[in-house]
Parts: sequence; C-alpha cells; structure tokens
Amino acid sequence: MNNKLLINYLSVIIAALFFACSEPVKEENKNNVPPSPLSLHVGDEKYVAIDTMESVITWTGSMAISSESHTGYVYISKGELMIENGQLVGGAAEINMNSIEYGDKRNTNTPIKHLKSPDYFDVEKFPTSTIAITRVDSVNGNNIKITGNLTIKGVTNSVTFPAYMKVQDEFIMANGRLTIDRTDWGIRYRSGKFYDDFADQIVSDSIEFQIKILAKK
Repeated sequence: MNNKLLINYLSVIIAALFFACSEPVKEENKNNVPPSPLSLHVGDEKYVAIDTMESVITWTGSMAISSESHTGYVYISKGELMIENGQLVGGAAEINMNSIEYGDKRNTNTPIKHLKSPDYFDVEKFPTSTIAITRVDSVNGNNIKITGNLTIKGVTNSVTFPAYMKVQDEFIMANGRLTIDRTDWGIRYRSGKFYDDFADQIVSDSIEFQIKILAKK
C-alpha cells in the first residue's frame, strides 16, 4: 500500500537499524489497506521512499495501576522523507491500522479485535493513521527534534518528539520515541479521566510508540 501527500498524515516517523529493543521486522508487512491520496514524489531527488519492509512501529499500552502491559507492532504502508544537504527537513508516513498486532502471538487471549473496535482505533472506519512532519530542529550531532501533525481516528494534533537520524551511503536510518495521551485523539475507553468506577480496570491514557525507519535513496 505510490501517488501525492494530501491525506492527513500519521504515524510516527523516524527510526532505524540500530534501535534498541527491536524485534525482527516481518518478512511481509500487512499493507492490505485501500489506496489513499498519499503518494511519492517520483523523480524528485529531495524525497526518499521509506522502506516499508524494514520499518516498524512498536507500541506499548498498559493498565493504569497494575503492572499489566501489552506490546505489539503496526506497520507503515507508505511514506517518504524529504532530505536537503544531508538533513531531514520534512516527510510523511501512512500507517495501516489493520496491521496492528501483539508481540506475543502465542497469547491467544490478547484481544486484538478489541483494539480494532470503536472502543480504541475503530479500524473499519479509520483504516489508516498518518503523520506529516512540519518542523525539524537540530539538537546535537545526529540528534534531532521532530514536530508533526499526527492523525488518528480522523483527529489531528501536533506532536513533538526526539529522534536520532543518520544518513550513510544509500541509506537513511532513524529512530524515535513518541508518547501520546490517547484521549487527545478521542480514545476514551476505561480512561480514568472519564470513568472513575472501574477501579483496577482503568487503562492508562499513555501509549508509547518506538519508531524504527529505514529509507533508501
């Protein structure tokens, strides 16, 4: 899941080969999502396509007051980075929300269908999430700070997060870590902000994304 950056852009962009605590990327990403207006700038040397087979977003969610947590993956269906003079200056990525899965595939009790339901990401209605980079600030060395518009469930908010990026030969490798408050995107299921009668069943509002990206010139 190649056309022009017009859709509200998610996900979460920037990550790389050397990202700590990464799992092997699947041989085949789950890109079975309807075509969208997001497309690559074919022939424009400033734009570099994200390698969707080697890039992955690792997510972690947890209960609010217990140690129970879940970790899994979701995959980029298409995306590109804009590079000028060896520096990241822009870009966008589209995330296939149908590809969301748990890391522990042996646990048949993990309710992946619930994550895809209207309680959480409502994947049938919102099959993609997107992120569009609006600003990149240099911190030091290969460390940068990325600001972008993140769209989940049709809701767009600005996010800022740290990332590490390296341009080497024909490859652009990057990693970043973004933590969001899910309620800012209308995901309120068992949130302590809106429900106070679930006791130990309250789900944390924080979702962490560890983003690992490889792009090839």
